[in-house]
Amino acid sequence: MPNKRTPSILLPICALAIVVGLHTVAVTARQAPRALVSMDLIAQLRRAPHAPARVILQGDVARIRAAAARHGVPIEQTLDRFVVVNATAKQVAALQQESAIAALVRDVPVVSTMTVSDQTMAADQARAGTSGGLLGLGAIAGVTGRGVGVAVVDSGISAHKALTNKVVAAASFLLNDPSVADEFGHGTHIAGIIAGVTTSTTRVTSSYSNGVAPGAHLINVRVLGADGTGLTSGVVAGLDWIIANRTRYNIRVVNVSLGHAVQGPCALDPLCSSVQRVVESGVVVIASAGNRGKTATGQSVLGGITSPGNSPYALTVGALNTWGTVARSDDTVTTYSSRGPTAFDFVVKPDLVAPGNKIVSLEASGGFIARNYSNLHVAGSGNNAYSAMSGTSMAAGMISGGVALLLEATPTLTPARVKAVLQTTSSFMPNDGLMASGAGNVNLWSARRSGGNTLSSLLPTSVIGNLLVTPSGAMFWDSGTLADRIYHGTGIRLLGVLESVLGLLNPAQLAWGQLHLLGLSNPIASLPPNQIIWGTRLYDAQGQQIIWADQIIWADQVYDSEGQQIIWADSDMDEGQQIIWADTVIKGESR
Repeated sequence: MPNKRTPSILLPICALAIVVGLHTVAVTARQAPRALVSMDLIAQLRRAPHAPARVILQGDVARIRAAAARHGVPIEQTLDRFVVVNATAKQVAALQQESAIAALVRDVPVVSTMTVSDQTMAADQARAGTSGGLLGLGAIAGVTGRGVGVAVVDSGISAHKALTNKVVAAASFLLNDPSVADEFGHGTHIAGIIAGVTTSTTRVTSSYSNGVAPGAHLINVRVLGADGTGLTSGVVAGLDWIIANRTRYNIRVVNVSLGHAVQGPCALDPLCSSVQRVVESGVVVIASAGNRGKTATGQSVLGGITSPGNSPYALTVGALNTWGTVARSDDTVTTYSSRGPTAFDFVVKPDLVAPGNKIVSLEASGGFIARNYSNLHVAGSGNNAYSAMSGTSMAAGMISGGVALLLEATPTLTPARVKAVLQTTSSFMPNDGLMASGAGNVNLWSARRSGGNTLSSLLPTSVIGNLLVTPSGAMFWDSGTLADRIYHGTGIRLLGVLESVLGLLNPAQLAWGQLHLLGLSNPIASLPPNQIIWGTRLYDAQGQQIIWADQIIWADQVYDSEGQQIIWADSDMDEGQQIIWADTVIKGESR
């Protein structure tokens, strides 16, 4: 595999001046640019050097505000760790010289990415617990997530019978839109997966019984509008609010089923920085991996994890297709689920996978999706309607509910312990590989039983870098070293779910998303390189951009030759009408 370590996209603004001929401040050897500027911001200023762009400034907030005032740059928003301004290319060049500013990045638009799923994840067993043996010895109490607050950072949560009295707080971080209702339809669906309940009056479809953690309460953090989009600064503001209110509402879990294309190293990404702060405050952040796993023609794509799923601090979730069965043996990672490693930092992601295909959950009555995609409707009407959607968004909701169960059972679990417990009890998926499925297929009952154990009891043995192998499975907390060692010829061999040993691995095989099972018959061969596509853009033979639409700011959409919207799900195109909303594939997979 060729070396994918490209130079950082964060370039001095003086390079911008050379490219676009801006009227900028003179840069001498003594006036070397201090701050870094993201490439996507440079590209925007190149297209329109005199038009103000929304820019997020990272550094000392008080000094940034003073610097903006000196240069006459309008301040749009002040966050806990960032300042959002409207600046022209000339103003950006001036701000880059300020010592208070570490980086300037574009305020990137973000988009939002129950049948047998409950049993497939063993969530039903995790909730039920066991009665124990003689005299109840060894009993494991049942859990529902009661008392655990889950913040849903999404398009809002609308009133629904299955969510009666479930939402204890709500706040909007959309510009000039204080409503907390779900005008799009994504957040309500996710909320139902996490904590919806059913009664004799709400059960109108056998495909939805309840959310994973029906006892948990929800916090509605609206950051996406009626079209399913929002701004990075809005998400950052929402995460700041969660940190400030985590004790008041006992927020232990944050679900972030949204994101944007990775524009640079995680250390300079405002979403990544905010996720780190949330996790360091003791709250688990569940992020969707994204739906960038393949092209419209079916070719697999590596490196498609979206931000903030690229953060080492996030528990990043990919999507499974359960094929309508409870058995785990036929589960596969959906082809649209984004694969690792992450761009720029080369972190191995996702961390694990969960059911995400054709998930039945709550429908937001009157929302954009309900109005425009009636084919998704399953049953019910009004505030008791249900629909089926697919994507890593849904998979993230599954894990958020699962984490609520674990935290009710063992409230002392830290975010790192939660990740370790979930990974080491997941079923490794050799046919899909580390880059597609991470530690594997989640098993909430196994995680529930081991959640109270100390990590020392698992007797982990370091294999390579941040990969740990235990008697029950594998886990990793990767900041880039694992993928780096894989590329340089060091690898792992996993001979099964319960057995892990040191070994050598052809680095190309793992890099292409396949694990070669040494010592077994019929080993899985790696895909030929010409079947794998790497990068942030793909062009057809005519030079048309057909995927990874980083320049289409409102959505990552793909169009066929007739201009109809399509997407790379595992089903035949229905006259080209498939579409991604958020981390959600509207149609999904079928046999």
